[in-house]
Amino acid sequence: MVKQVEAVIFDWAGTTVDHGSLAPVKAVTEVFARHGIQLSAADARRDMGIYKKDHIRNILNTPPIASAWLANKGAPPNEADVETLFAQFIPLQFEVLEAYSIVISGVPQTVDRLRSRGLKIASTTGYTRPMLDILLASAHKSGYSPDYSLCPDDVGGGRPHPWMCLRIALEFKLSSVACAVKVGDTASDIEEAHNAGMWAVGVVNTGNEVGVSAAELSALSSAEREKKFDQARQRLHAADYLIDDITAIEPVLEKINTRLVKL
Repeated sequence: MVKQVEAVIFDWAGTTVDHGSLAPVKAVTEVFARHGIQLSAADARRDMGIYKKDHIRNILNTPPIASAWLANKGAPPNEADVETLFAQFIPLQFEVLEAYSIVISGVPQTVDRLRSRGLKIASTTGYTRPMLDILLASAHKSGYSPDYSLCPDDVGGGRPHPWMCLRIALEFKLSSVACAVKVGDTASDIEEAHNAGMWAVGVVNTGNEVGVSAAELSALSSAEREKKFDQARQRLHAADYLIDDITAIEPVLEKINTRLVKL
């Protein structure tokens, strides 16, 4: 019988590092700009969190972008174009990854408290394994190191497939997938959790749906901030719970534990 949460699985950009999830946007925007296509923030962020090649494919196949590609290239986009863009994206992402991957305030302390409660800590991402390795090394310097971390390369596919989460459940020998909580800032994080049979907690203020750095957020008026937060909450409405940032995760875990006892 499942009685309590045994593991918490965190996303990376926008959840534990890179306030506002800026690094992926910068790289993907630049790679399209090099082909004469200017992406809006909405274009770049719409499918954030999924495997980066899939992210690029989805952007390229949206009607306005596909039309712009046809106008610029004289042919509609195809899978070879996806491979070309992804190959060009990789070095651009490496250029900005470490600089934009500062650990978000309060993350190491929160994770330490979770471990003191006997919880195991894991992470999943849409980045490639070499990119994830950079994140792991950088975050370790700031005091954050998950017990186990996976990327789409490791399991044959990324979000919204549940495979990374399910591999973690096996690695940790969890009593049930229902005793794991997935925490992330995108709709794909929430889908990943639910497809794995896990609890989904959406991160609002630091994530992709608000999409600004900590400094930029502080510079906004209170009304502007609340408008952004409200819009983000609406887009993450499918989560079981929403939190401002991961420092607020512990009360949510208590609520989940209460519900687990009643199962």
